[in-house]
Amino acid sequence: MAGAGPVGLMLACELALGGVQVVVLERREDIDQTIKAGSLNAPTIEALERRGLTPALREAAETTMAAFAAFQKTQPPFQQTQPQSGAPKQRKFAGHFGGIMLDAADLDPADERLAAAGRLGAMAIVSQQQLEAILQERALELGVDLRRGVAITGFAEEADAVVVHTSGGTLRAGWLAGCDGGRSLVRKLAGFEFPGTEPEITAYQALADLEGTSGLRPGWHATDAGVYSFGPVPGRVLVAEFGGGPADRDAPVTEAELQGAIRRVTGVDVEVTGIRTVTRFTDNARQATTYRKGRVLLAGDAAHVHSPFGGQGLNLGIGDAMNLGWKLAATVRGWAPAGLLDTYTAERHPIGAWVLDWTRAQIAIMRPDRHARALRRVLADLAGTTDGATYLATRISGVWQGYDLPGDHPLTGRTAPDLELSDGTRLADRLHGGKALLLNAKADGYEDRLTHATAEGAPRMLVRPDGYVAWASDTEDADLAPWLGGPTCSR
Repeated sequence: MAGAGPVGLMLACELALGGVQVVVLERREDIDQTIKAGSLNAPTIEALERRGLTPALREAAETTMAAFAAFQKTQPPFQQTQPQSGAPKQRKFAGHFGGIMLDAADLDPADERLAAAGRLGAMAIVSQQQLEAILQERALELGVDLRRGVAITGFAEEADAVVVHTSGGTLRAGWLAGCDGGRSLVRKLAGFEFPGTEPEITAYQALADLEGTSGLRPGWHATDAGVYSFGPVPGRVLVAEFGGGPADRDAPVTEAELQGAIRRVTGVDVEVTGIRTVTRFTDNARQATTYRKGRVLLAGDAAHVHSPFGGQGLNLGIGDAMNLGWKLAATVRGWAPAGLLDTYTAERHPIGAWVLDWTRAQIAIMRPDRHARALRRVLADLAGTTDGATYLATRISGVWQGYDLPGDHPLTGRTAPDLELSDGTRLADRLHGGKALLLNAKADGYEDRLTHATAEGAPRMLVRPDGYVAWASDTEDADLAPWLGGPTCSR
């Protein structure tokens, strides 16, 4: 496997749980400390909860929230003018769309999906670096062979293997997963098509030493030159200006470059006296037409790139890893039914395509031209209504995500509810081992890939290892073969 970011580590953990020997190659010696994603959505938190990582997540989130609280004490409370009355009100942040802030008070309290996700909120504010550290520790516990400081240089696919050339020698593997980021060498060498749209912005996200910030307001703001966000921790700033991508994407970001962008976008004469971490990014949006070519697969940014607005990228990649992991493990172990591995692209590609359009829409309302700003005001009004805020929060949180699977039961294709089981445990507890779960039904011969449980008042359900309901019924018996193949005793 190429890449030991959160997606590569998550996929490695899933494969190891499935009984597969995994080697992860990572060119970096240590976890990349460049400022990146800073929050997790509901499907990601559920996935980690289903693997027993809740205590580590809570600890990481508490650390982050303490830093947020310290910053907020130095800033005035966030206020926003209500479009109709003109009276300012204090708001509780519930996400943003293109820098338009959402207020938790505007959400529909009767929305069951958001209510179910509410219990996960305490674990949402976790940085990419924190998540990587958690997943790295877990991968090593599971016996994953993590080789840092080793880069892939090339590979050749054979009928039954992939021969991988690296800076540390040559390896022979059954499969190669490219989790090596937006500029994926695996994707390029394998010849995956990667169509999309060109960038309109050059943006910077940094933790820097700043002076003269009294004119900056916490939160997101649109200006005549672009958009910016200040906080929620000291020195954190994001600015985006239009005019296309940078002339040299690979050139190091200097203090003068960052300072110039901040001043142009905000109109405040901020002085950058030092940079702790900074990243330059664009809204280049591309997606591989398929996530599999023979024995080579893609996941995370290697399969799709887009702007980070709305915090979708990390979460999208974790979803890829959860979906692919058990299917690839089943294929390697030999019990996967025909076509199971191909459902990876079929299920994940539509969600990736949606994310790309979701980020493109945010870029459209960030543009500083009059037409875009007129549209932005309309959307700001809608975001201040119950229906508008609930719609946006539902999409941002990821609770809408599911798969189009056969069957007419409303739970089919959806994430499994975290039911209390008859023995007093929760459904998520039964998924820690990476096996599927059959609820309120029995099936013999699947002990190597299935556990059983009962829950009073719940339908019969087959919950896949990734936590999605493959089949549900109030009366019929389950057909496990399309997902779990034949029973052991029949092979």
